[in-house]
Amino acid sequence: MKTIQWFPGHMAKAMRMMEENSKLCDAVLYVLDARCPAASFNRRLLEITGTKPVLFVLNKADLADMGASDCVNALQAGGRSAVAISANAPVSARILRERAEALVAEKAERRRKMGSSRPMRFLVAGIPNTGKSTLINLLAGAKKAQTGDKAGVTRGKQWVKCGTFELLDTPGTMPPACENQKFARRLAYVGSIHDEILALDEIALALLGEMWEKYPDRLRERYGAEGGDPLEMLGAVCSKRGFMIRGGQFDYERAERALLDDLRKGKLGRVCFDSKEECKEAGLLDRPL
Repeated sequence: MKTIQWFPGHMAKAMRMMEENSKLCDAVLYVLDARCPAASFNRRLLEITGTKPVLFVLNKADLADMGASDCVNALQAGGRSAVAISANAPVSARILRERAEALVAEKAERRRKMGSSRPMRFLVAGIPNTGKSTLINLLAGAKKAQTGDKAGVTRGKQWVKCGTFELLDTPGTMPPACENQKFARRLAYVGSIHDEILALDEIALALLGEMWEKYPDRLRERYGAEGGDPLEMLGAVCSKRGFMIRGGQFDYERAERALLDDLRKGKLGRVCFDSKEECKEAGLLDRPL
């Protein structure tokens, strides 16, 4: 299988920018994808923010199953602050605002006693396509940050006023090396890596293998797949969706894209690919920095 590697030049620049601007912030909102919290954790983002308090926000919880809740519980048990939300749901604004306020309550009170009226500032960090800008727009109550359904929409920093907060939107940044290819494939599944640089046939077959291992009934119900070789299951996708080319051959390329699109839009049901053990493996459950 082709090794997945993606660290465009602008990401190195973004990391330097974040390190410089983190000094201006009081705390960090670290946005993870609830469908793969371990895979979407880049420890380097925490290292550059030092000892600032962190709220882990597992976004896209509407697309995730109970595995995401297990990760939140494990984070909280380890002394970290964490919450699972959907940044597309207005009700999440109150939940997120309350958790953010609690994160900086002591510092805000000290500042108030000193007579300072400066708003608390949060660095919003995460890898591409986890929904950072959508989260900022949720808190702002208006479209203040640029959003998109592909990785790499935000390229520069954006300061956004959100009530009593100021939020710094930053570009999504991957680790310089995707050492864990299992995690890299999961990021490819959910769209955190540009499809254009991927071998989509390999990604689609890997996804079918993982889905059959974890959620076989989903593949049976949507495509009539009955397990076995992933290529045979991809053929089932072709048959179900009528993806054929001249000569009665399966159009595997269309099936690959349809499969990934179905996953990303939640048409394969709620999923969470990462276990609590894998969250620990990624360093996500390490003691607070």
